[in-house]
Amino acid sequence: MTETVKQSRGMRGFTLLELMVVVAIVGILAGIAWPSYQEYVLRGNRSEGMALLSDAAARQERYFAQNNSYITSQSDIAKLALPHTSGTTVSSPTGKYRLTVSKVANDGGYTLTAAPQGAQANDTRCGSFTLDAVGRRGVSAAGAKVAECWR
Repeated sequence: MTETVKQSRGMRGFTLLELMVVVAIVGILAGIAWPSYQEYVLRGNRSEGMALLSDAAARQERYFAQNNSYITSQSDIAKLALPHTSGTTVSSPTGKYRLTVSKVANDGGYTLTAAPQGAQANDTRCGSFTLDAVGRRGVSAAGAKVAECWR
């Protein structure tokens, strides 16, 4: 019996309490890190929408230099020769944003809108991005700050 007691005292390991403390700490860290990670991913994906708008704006200016008019109708958007165009639908390279073009009062000639698609559509912080011929940037989400979304 003495030998059995010595063996159990000599065994090393974690108690259930120590294990539960570690699980609690990991849970707290995950609860803090996960929302930050999701925001980081959304912010990274927003750059795709902004790049789509910048490319389309550059192509609008090139089209204007050659034709003395802007593309203001979605049915004519293929004339901009943007990549990832299918008929009247223009998507960003991974499909996270879809581009539309329109004419709005005092926009300088055109307004481009990049609307989030798929999982990116859950981006309620910024929503859709807009860019007009004058260079004004905008976002569609209520209460969103343009400077925070366009960074």
